[in-house]
Amino acid sequence: MSSPGTPKYGANERALDGASATKNTVVEDDFDAPVINVTAAAAVSAPASGNSSASEPEVVKEYMTFDSMDLPLDLLRGIYGYGFEKPSEIQRKVIVPIKNRRDTLAQAHSGTGKTGGFLIGILANMDKSVNEVQAGVLAPTRELADQIYTVAKGLTQHMGIRVHLAVGGNHVDADLAKLRRGSSEIPQLIIATPGRFYDLLNRKAIHPSTFKALILDEADQLLDAKFKEQIYCILSNPFKWTENTQIGLFSATMIPAIAATAETLLARNPLKILRDAEEVSLDGIAQYYLLVDRPEQKLDALCDLSDCLTFTQCTIFVNTQKDAENLCDAMTGRGFDVSYIHGTMDAKDRKRIMDSFREGKIRVLIATDLIGRGIDVQQISLVINFQLPVQHSNYIHRIGRSGRYGRKGASINIIDKREMRQQEEIEAFYGRKVAVLPMDLNIYN
Repeated sequence: MSSPGTPKYGANERALDGASATKNTVVEDDFDAPVINVTAAAAVSAPASGNSSASEPEVVKEYMTFDSMDLPLDLLRGIYGYGFEKPSEIQRKVIVPIKNRRDTLAQAHSGTGKTGGFLIGILANMDKSVNEVQAGVLAPTRELADQIYTVAKGLTQHMGIRVHLAVGGNHVDADLAKLRRGSSEIPQLIIATPGRFYDLLNRKAIHPSTFKALILDEADQLLDAKFKEQIYCILSNPFKWTENTQIGLFSATMIPAIAATAETLLARNPLKILRDAEEVSLDGIAQYYLLVDRPEQKLDALCDLSDCLTFTQCTIFVNTQKDAENLCDAMTGRGFDVSYIHGTMDAKDRKRIMDSFREGKIRVLIATDLIGRGIDVQQISLVINFQLPVQHSNYIHRIGRSGRYGRKGASINIIDKREMRQQEEIEAFYGRKVAVLPMDLNIYN
């Protein structure tokens, strides 16, 4: 391991999976990204060895109460004031190691409090008297970044720590004004989408040398094809990250190839908490399917279910933006009160819809996988997959929108005969059979 002050992602740069280092690449950041010149920084080298996935898994000490974690008093007040009463399983395992500045790669079921886990861990080391950015959290969508920001504001309400949200869709001048050198109120924690974070780095509005910690939420998505080059450009040599910066990677899913990539970013006696696919099946959510003969019968089936089922709030997932709009039009035409959301909508419209959904003003929301990850609306009791996801890993993120924090939840896949094989592949991937929808529609376990 290099000494403090030296670049964390060393001098021997290498290409990632053959990614080109000789062209300009446009990387989408939630549909609002700058152009990145990959010629200057296409990849990063792995830190020193010692992170072998073949090593025996660590037995992680669990802290059963927040009071036992030796957290600052003002942070404890924020934890209890925000409504946390006792730590969840993932919080029992990660808060103290993060507080002790260990790099962390952690996988946890959706709806189990991982956002609170990494925020509490990094906030425990923040100093309100230091007027500079001390930590950052990256999230793949504006909606998730906004949700993390809301939790961070709640946790810091007694700490005097300033938190700033920097996402695409908002004018960058507002971010630059907040971060301007010489300001007496520079935010100490920044929550951002990757494109805006990279832009602020390029403009030298934020400086890696001041960061104690950088967290990647939904890390498997951030390190996959859509964001991978962008994240590695952010972490590359030109920005001079140092060994002083602690790295945390969190997600509900982590396929082996992405986990291996993630491990190359870890250097500080890393803590790794990973699960097999079979362990991430969300046992608390009752999973069903309804088989129809032909695709055109799906809409009738969906409308019948909407008439007959009891639910607090419901999310209906489709695969494309056009499908979301068309399905909304079709259901509205049949007298159902539904709304839709997808990634190419105006940022203000997306925020308005998500705010209305969180407040319960929208009861049924048709969505693409934009909100399949991390979005916490605790009153969602039912998820319907009108179309099965293309990627198997997205299935668990979708159904994990229901049954949050131990509440009862259910998911229903509406499939036609052509999709039966895709359903069986998902069952094999997670090692769990999905039951036929019962005739009496008693779906909540």
